[in-house]
Amino acid sequence: MLRVGVSRIGFETKGYFRSPDAVFFTFLFPLIMLGIFTAAFSASGDIVPGPGMEGVSVGAYYLPGMLAAGMLLSGVQNLAVDIATEKGDGTLKRLGGTPLSPVSYFLGKIGQVFVTAVLQAALLLLVAGTILGIALPTTSEAWLTFAWVFVLGVATSALCGIALSAVPRSGKSATAVVIPIVLVLQFISGVYLQFSQLPEWMQNIASLFPLKWMAQGMRAVFLPDDFKVLEQHGEWDLGWVAIALVAWLVIGLVVSRLTFRWIRRDA
Repeated sequence: MLRVGVSRIGFETKGYFRSPDAVFFTFLFPLIMLGIFTAAFSASGDIVPGPGMEGVSVGAYYLPGMLAAGMLLSGVQNLAVDIATEKGDGTLKRLGGTPLSPVSYFLGKIGQVFVTAVLQAALLLLVAGTILGIALPTTSEAWLTFAWVFVLGVATSALCGIALSAVPRSGKSATAVVIPIVLVLQFISGVYLQFSQLPEWMQNIASLFPLKWMAQGMRAVFLPDDFKVLEQHGEWDLGWVAIALVAWLVIGLVVSRLTFRWIRRDA
């Protein structure tokens, strides 16, 4: 199962990059949005958490959110739409008639998410550091935090995407079901809007979902320590970031195991 699953990573990755809409809306979208936000709002000056505190440029402030959004798009949106489409067009039915194990199938899907997410994050950081002039962390501690938040966030997003793929009733409706969910989460989780400026009830709702915690973990890596006063509890709360992501990883794994079938039950 492991050998076949690893071999499918290359197959899934090639298929991903041969789909222009998937590349644009999941791979390049965070980079495009970072460029737009930087160009549109840089004239207003640096973003400062409070009087006498250290500020950062607009691009530097939005970079953590775009990294978190990239993880969500690579995992949740990409897999939920892709698997629902394969279920609708009969691909899964045909695979179910082969010796392919569901474990191998999902190893290929999750491996593809990790490959594309790593490439996407590397491209974002490269453009941010070279073209946009954003200062990146220089300490090993910051990059270690980035590594575990990134790995845990991508794994959680991938499993949640697999679980969400059971919701659309057909491949044609998958995009209409998944994209609004992902878009709303980005707006309430501090990706496109400053999280501290959202109403408290909206912050509480966002805290129930993994994207808020992924964005918070990334802000802890890329923003000065003064910015933690803008978080919901005035701290980075990295311990709660880990707990929330692990909890959603387990939820995604359990729901995926209970709902996945090669053929829909109502087919």
